[in-house]
Amino acid sequence: MNKSHKLILFLLSLTMFIVVLDSAIINVALPAIKKGLLFEDAALQWVLTAYILTFGGFLMLGGRTSDLYGRRKVLVCGIAGFTLFSLLIGLSVSSTMMVVLRALQGLAAAFMAPTALSILLTTFAEGNQRNKALSIWSIVASGGAAAGVFLGGLLTQYLGWQWCFFVNVPIGIATIIGILKYIPAHTQEAKDKHLDLPGAVLVTGGLMSLVYALTLASKEGWTDLSTLVTFGISLALIGGFLFNESRASHPLVPLSIFRIRNVAGANLMMLPVVAGALGMFFFLSLYVQNVLHYSPFLSGLCFLPIPIIIGIISYQAPVLLGKFGFKPLMIAGIGMTTIGVFFISLLGTNANYFVNILPAFIILAGGFGISFVAITVSATSGVTPDKAGLASGLINTSQQIGGALGLAILAVVANNATTTALGAGKQAVQAAVEGYQHAFFTATILMVLALLIAIFVIQTPKTQK
Repeated sequence: MNKSHKLILFLLSLTMFIVVLDSAIINVALPAIKKGLLFEDAALQWVLTAYILTFGGFLMLGGRTSDLYGRRKVLVCGIAGFTLFSLLIGLSVSSTMMVVLRALQGLAAAFMAPTALSILLTTFAEGNQRNKALSIWSIVASGGAAAGVFLGGLLTQYLGWQWCFFVNVPIGIATIIGILKYIPAHTQEAKDKHLDLPGAVLVTGGLMSLVYALTLASKEGWTDLSTLVTFGISLALIGGFLFNESRASHPLVPLSIFRIRNVAGANLMMLPVVAGALGMFFFLSLYVQNVLHYSPFLSGLCFLPIPIIIGIISYQAPVLLGKFGFKPLMIAGIGMTTIGVFFISLLGTNANYFVNILPAFIILAGGFGISFVAITVSATSGVTPDKAGLASGLINTSQQIGGALGLAILAVVANNATTTALGAGKQAVQAAVEGYQHAFFTATILMVLALLIAIFVIQTPKTQK
């Protein structure tokens, strides 16, 4: 890897870092944000959900736009918008302003993540060179959420929750300058510049409605009319999207890409992996503050081993990929992660960090470090240059939609378990712990589902046999 490639990879990784960071950095800051902007309990989750929904919903449009209009141009515009919205979020004076700006920040991120990954895919040749680049990319993508929890605690306790967003401003400006200087301009891959806007609206609306329906189910119940109607709207929109894609002359997502079995399998696998991971980190951050009574800084500090372990293992992933191929790494990595999350589900009201939490962190971090690189390689292998943005958009979409769905599903499970425990006369802390335990066990089930996909859907390429 020459010097220019190293600079490009650094800038692309920095772009992905701030995108992933903002999905998680506010977890520890949520109590401070609630107090500062007078959020209601039911509305607080939208600080996180608004970002994830617009991010995941517009990712495919972002990837397609980068292919058609020039990747460097789209990337710079996305970072500029993300930086501006970060500044404005830090200056928010109301809960409504915060949620709206978080949604806009997620929209900007949707044009950043797939564009950055597509630049990586077209810069580094398929094989060992790309595997090395993707291993570094995966360190950022998989470790960013855990690092975000640590930084969120540090900034919230010593500077205020606003700095969870202000920190993006200098990073964003520096990244734009570096991209304009070191990343070559890119012309569109296709002669036409047709964007499938109906498809984008249908898939975005369908996914948003689905997550909102899960949120309603937690609050109003599964049989409530508003929940059922919202689920129906979601199914109709997603069905309309699939019909549109099968008939459109220039579809947002050519369904033929899913004929590549490993691309389809890797995206399907990414959904439950991130669903379980993001939901687990969200509730675990609440657990260590509300049950173990850790300060925001100490709460963040306890998560620090995760990104360190992920970084060390992911850096060695290209060697492992070359020796074993991506399917064995997927199975081994997700197997470890399943065990780690299961141990987390056993936490009680008097857990000891070094005895009950840290060993589980070591196991699941090792699993994440191995599996994320393998999943990304599988999802982007054998894709032609004109579909690079599409492939990267799809795998990023799977990550974000998986996270949004996972958070919503685990919230339903935790809320129902806590309500049942309170109804049985248990104390508030014990009831909350039971809710967290049920959420963690659900995350374990999601990991098992991902493991089954790795075993029965993913195929080993002939060149690796």
